[in-house]
Amino acid sequence: MVAARRRYLEAGPYQVIADAVARAVLAELPIRGATCLDAGCGEGYYLRQLANAAGETHALAVLGLDISKWAVLAAAKADRRMGWVVGSNANLPVLPVSVDRLLCMFGFPVYGEFARVLRPGGRLIQVDPGPDHLRELREIIYPILKPARTLEPSVPAGFALLGAESLRYGIALEAPEQIADLLVMTPHLYKASPEGRARAAGLTRLALTVEVRLSVLERLPTAT
Repeated sequence: MVAARRRYLEAGPYQVIADAVARAVLAELPIRGATCLDAGCGEGYYLRQLANAAGETHALAVLGLDISKWAVLAAAKADRRMGWVVGSNANLPVLPVSVDRLLCMFGFPVYGEFARVLRPGGRLIQVDPGPDHLRELREIIYPILKPARTLEPSVPAGFALLGAESLRYGIALEAPEQIADLLVMTPHLYKASPEGRARAAGLTRLALTVEVRLSVLERLPTAT
């Protein structure tokens, strides 16, 4: 899964998302002494893109965390500009009020822990799949699609919503290997039926919709 994710992401289909995340992280960020945690970093693609965007303009201390030791090992081998650690969002190995920016990319947010480690005024950048994300693939591997959720997500306690944007665009996967990599790196591989996986394995090309919601939430000052 880690290798498939690396191959797929490095080919560039989610570069638009990575660029938007980097802009959100760097917006109004102090040039010196700022910290960023990616809670669920996988093999580190989004942090590598962030480091490239920050360049020499921002002195940004970055830590990537993932529950998979294989993903963390791959990330550490690929880029030594930042720290990497195996851990869980349920118990972040990070000091309280020590983080300026926190990423949660298609992950499992634990808002209580996020609020604990973020400084007041720090920001959580969260990316979640939209209703039509990879819809064409899901229509192939599932007999029936679940109805899309229409309600706006609630703002978690301790946070205020600064803004949100939807990113929607089309991509084309031109090889069976790329389609297989996408399926392996998503939960759909394990949720699909054998028949659905077989239909996906027979594809040679696939046009897809990418749709995500990027939310920026600010950690409120601790109540006294």
